[in-house]
Amino acid sequence: MGDAASGRGHVVYPPRSAEDIFKDYRARRSAILRALTHDVEDFYAQCDPEKENLCLYGYANEAWEVALPAEEVPTELPEPALGINFARDGMNRRDWLALVAVHSDSWLLSVAFYYAARLNRNDRKRLFGMINELQTVFEVVSGARQQQSKERSSMDNGGRAKPSVKIKNNGKASEDAYGEDDSDHGETLCGTCGGIYSADEFWIGCDICERWYHGKCVKITPAKAESIKHYKCPSCSSKRARQ
Repeated sequence: MGDAASGRGHVVYPPRSAEDIFKDYRARRSAILRALTHDVEDFYAQCDPEKENLCLYGYANEAWEVALPAEEVPTELPEPALGINFARDGMNRRDWLALVAVHSDSWLLSVAFYYAARLNRNDRKRLFGMINELQTVFEVVSGARQQQSKERSSMDNGGRAKPSVKIKNNGKASEDAYGEDDSDHGETLCGTCGGIYSADEFWIGCDICERWYHGKCVKITPAKAESIKHYKCPSCSSKRARQ
């Protein structure tokens, strides 16, 4: 794998134009997406925590590979996140895949802008514009963009969304959620810890930034939430204080 098609080793013909760099980015992204969706069972099996530090590579020929990092220093291209296999069995599967997706997005951008270093300002801006038109790997894997669309639709139909409290009582998920369906929050991520929504846990939404949080992450109990008319998360509260 020593040519440009493989994406590792000596790059013979690196992409030079914004369009060619975007094509390279899109191909690598497709490879990563295949690993995390269509080929996810194979990918999961290859990420054995008993093995050494492993990385997920996406190549310009749209192939993916779980492998040890490149040995040469410095490397020909930026390297993806190291040791993705170690966290596999210590996390919820969906959370782990989302974490790999986030690191993969970071790597894809780093490779694209490594190639783009010699582009002028306008070409770099154009390259980022093309990249930004695509969903991120994280958005595809977690369904985040679809969830954002649902939340916007909810806001358009009913004005500002009210905070929602989810509690598990006697083994059943009960909610004081102002009529919101539990499925609407299926891929919501906690704004503090990044965990994916579960009806088994207590959640509350910020009226300012509209992010959702585990009650335990923002130190809000169900009883305390009952007395809050408009909840403001710690981040929004600190911003107001600085103003």
